Amino acid sequence: MWLYIILGGSVIFILLKTWLGSRGPNPLAVDTRRPPGPVVFDKDAKRKVIKNVFSTDKVPEKLDAIVIGSGIGGQGVAALLSRAGKRVLVLEQLGKLGGCCHTFNEKGYEFDVGIHYIGQLNERSPFRILVDQLTDGQLQWSLMDDPFDVVLIGDVTNGRRYNMRTGMKTYTDELKKAFPGEENAIENFMKLVKKVSNRISDMGVLKFLPLPIARFLCRTGLAKWFSPFLRYASRSVAEVISEFTNNKELQTVLSYIFGTYGVFPDKASFALHCVLIDHYMRGAWYPTGGASEITYHLAPTIAKAGGAVLSRATVEKILLNGDGRACGVSVRGKGMDPVNIFAPVIISDAGIFNTYEKLLPPEVRSLPEIQSQLSMVKHGKGGFSLFIGIRGSNEDVNLPASNYIYLPESDLKKLEKEYFDASAEDAPNHIPMLYISSPSAKDPTHEERCPGKSTLTALSFAHYEWFEEWKDKKVQKRGQDYEQVKNAFAEAMLETTIKIFPQIRDKIDCYSSGSPITNNHYLGASRGEFYGVEHDISRMNPEVIATLRPKTPIKGLYLTGQDVLLCGFAGALNGAVLCASEVLGRNVFFDLLKLRHQILKNTAKKAN
Repeated sequence: MWLYIILGGSVIFILLKTWLGSRGPNPLAVDTRRPPGPVVFDKDAKRKVIKNVFSTDKVPEKLDAIVIGSGIGGQGVAALLSRAGKRVLVLEQLGKLGGCCHTFNEKGYEFDVGIHYIGQLNERSPFRILVDQLTDGQLQWSLMDDPFDVVLIGDVTNGRRYNMRTGMKTYTDELKKAFPGEENAIENFMKLVKKVSNRISDMGVLKFLPLPIARFLCRTGLAKWFSPFLRYASRSVAEVISEFTNNKELQTVLSYIFGTYGVFPDKASFALHCVLIDHYMRGAWYPTGGASEITYHLAPTIAKAGGAVLSRATVEKILLNGDGRACGVSVRGKGMDPVNIFAPVIISDAGIFNTYEKLLPPEVRSLPEIQSQLSMVKHGKGGFSLFIGIRGSNEDVNLPASNYIYLPESDLKKLEKEYFDASAEDAPNHIPMLYISSPSAKDPTHEERCPGKSTLTALSFAHYEWFEEWKDKKVQKRGQDYEQVKNAFAEAMLETTIKIFPQIRDKIDCYSSGSPITNNHYLGASRGEFYGVEHDISRMNPEVIATLRPKTPIKGLYLTGQDVLLCGFAGALNGAVLCASEVLGRNVFFDLLKLRHQILKNTAKKAN
């Protein structure tokens, strides 16, 4: 008994010391928000920021850090370090900055690539305050429709419809209305969702603790004993939901959000599932002005401290000094020979596989510590995207600012098996789920940028292997065979989309699609994955959570983004906070909570 008391007291002491400890400068010491300015529509002005092309004369002197990749994980950590007085260079291989936050134009239509909706952006939330601080309050958000998600199951034109509404009570009541007789099951399920999701911070605790202590807590079972999040992290969504209800349709509806992390319910972690339900249940937002606004307002924060965010800068390798410490990168600009750029801190937002397997020298990537980390994870599922341009304003076309998730039937395990066991030729006949949303409907400024034009984006999964034989061909020059395979998926997805939104049938002006190897080219995704490493049960094992952290076995080299924490905009940005905490030697999450407390206190004073 006394042994457990002593052990528990020691753990609490270490937790407090780790959680509250601070050594470096506080990046969130001052509230820098100012009233937001108008959305900028001047294309030349925006191009100067989001297409700031690399050249050696743009590289700042005396760099404190270099960040590889300009996704939200990369720009997020760069902005935090910049607010702490650091001079940071962000390097992006693509011609546009932003990673999954960038947009592209085709025939006058603007499409988002990876930002479809983001939760927990109400003005009092810590997450919103973090985003506001990194952009000086200039990045604006538009609340989506309620319901924010609509789940369609069965026949496309006459299937069952389930509305996912904002707010715990409304969300729960809507489910109860749809499934009479299952009220207790739904109520108890939602209580567990809140209980588990409320302990998401336990993930951060494991990553902040010294690794030997974190491993001890995991291997002795103490981590699961303390934390309901970690206890449910190693249980599948399908298993836990089946303990609440035998109703197959209800099981499917309670599982529908699996598409936002890319793992089917029988292999997905219930703890992660709870976090995503809670994240969106509080409301869903879309960036006003489109996803490119994220970079447009983040890059100035980095530049203000003397840093820069540069595109068309392909990092070919991470440089190590004689002591084996990361000290710089070799980067190739368009039409240029490689140049070496040096800094004492190198941060990679390129993902764990790209960082360890492609950017490090062979003798280093074979180190046992690195191979051990790689053995803990696997590539996530490849993604397939369809982008549809539609003649007419949103008022003309009447597209909703809600997401539609279509499932051909309620047996998700059967859908998964039929699809992923199929050949590339047959797979388009068995697409297991479709996510469809309208960027133009979500953004109230879209009509000013693209008058008389509307857009839809449809997403699903796809095996990388179905397209792998063309991976070494040049983009847009991969040949007729590749186009035939790709078009079969695109046309199947388009047909379903038209059935769900029949009003667009005669108004489609253009469409284009992206396969997993398209994702590899434009996003640097090793095997075309949307969400980095697979977010399955094994990834969410407490010991894996503890081991995959920003600090790598290579001194001076850090990881940021979704592979460090969780997928999506929020997961990747919080991964950036973890990384900044490690680099600065302080708990930036604690700094954020202190700043939030001060902001709310000042707001209350003004109200009185």
